[in-house]
Amino acid sequence: MSRIAYFGPVGTFTEQAARTFTAAGDELVAAETIPKALDAVRRGEADAACVPVENSVEGAVPATLDSLAVGEPLIGVAEALLPVHFSVLTRDDVGEIRTVASHPHALAQVRKWLEDNLPGARAVAAGSTAAAAVAVQAGEFDAAVTAPVAVEHYPLKVLATEVADVRDARTRFLLMRRPPVALPEPTGADRTSIVAAAANRTGALAELLTELATRGINLTRLDARPNKQNFGEYRFFIDFEGHVAEPRIADALAALRRRCRDVRFLGSFARADGVTATIEPAARNEDFTDAADWVAAVQRGEQA
Repeated sequence: MSRIAYFGPVGTFTEQAARTFTAAGDELVAAETIPKALDAVRRGEADAACVPVENSVEGAVPATLDSLAVGEPLIGVAEALLPVHFSVLTRDDVGEIRTVASHPHALAQVRKWLEDNLPGARAVAAGSTAAAAVAVQAGEFDAAVTAPVAVEHYPLKVLATEVADVRDARTRFLLMRRPPVALPEPTGADRTSIVAAAANRTGALAELLTELATRGINLTRLDARPNKQNFGEYRFFIDFEGHVAEPRIADALAALRRRCRDVRFLGSFARADGVTATIEPAARNEDFTDAADWVAAVQRGEQA
C-alpha cells in the first residue's frame, strides 16, 4: 500500500492522473500546492507524488520545474498523459453568470469558448480548478471551469462538458519518488529527464545539445528557468528519448556531467504515448558497446 500525494484539492486533473498510478489499497492524499506535494515525499509523509509537468497548449508548469530543481532530489518513475477537456459548473440557484473562475492554465484553454458562450462573464484566476469549484459553492463566483472529476466531489450543476478550444489538448504528469528507487526497465519507448545548470558563457547551451546530437539522441522538450540565486543564470530542463540503462544515454549523461556545474537526473521511464525512440545510423546501443570494447582492447595492448 502506498500513499500518493497530488496537487489538490480533490477534483483536479492531477487527481485524475494520480488515479492512473494507483493499485489496490493505495491512498491518494491531496496537497495544497505542487511544492507541498513534492515535499511530502521528501519528508517521508508520502511514498510518491503526482504532479503536472507540461501542457500541450500552455507549455511547462513552472511550479513543478522549480520545485524539482532544488531541495532533496526526487526521481520520476512513470508518466501519464491526460486529455484535457473541461466541465463548467454552477450552483443550482445561479442566475446570470457574471464571473467564471479557474486556474490560469485552464482559463487560457477555454478562452474562445467563454467568449462565444458567456461573453459577458469576467474570468477570475483561482489556485486550482477545484479551488474554483469550492469558491462557486461558497457563492464567491458564478461558475467554475473544472476537471470532469470535480462533479464527483462538489454538489454543483453541470452547465457544459467536453469544453476545450483545442480538442486534442493534453497534460503530462510525472510520478516522483524519493531515491533510492528501482528504475523502470527500458522498453524501447522511453523518456529520460534531467535539469542541467550550465556555465553562464557563450555557447554553453549549444555544447549541451551537441553532446546529445552527436550521439543521435532526439530531444522531446527543452525549457529554461532562471536560477533564482543569480540573475542572468538559467537551468535547462531537458527531456530526450531513451533510457539511462542504454549505453548511448549513459554516455551522453556522463558527457553532460563533465560540461555542467550541476546535472540532476529526474528519471527514465516509459513514455505514456508509446512513441519509440528514433535511432540514427551509428547511434545504436550496440555501436556504443562495440566502440567501448574496441577501446578496452586497445588499452590492453591487444590487436584491435
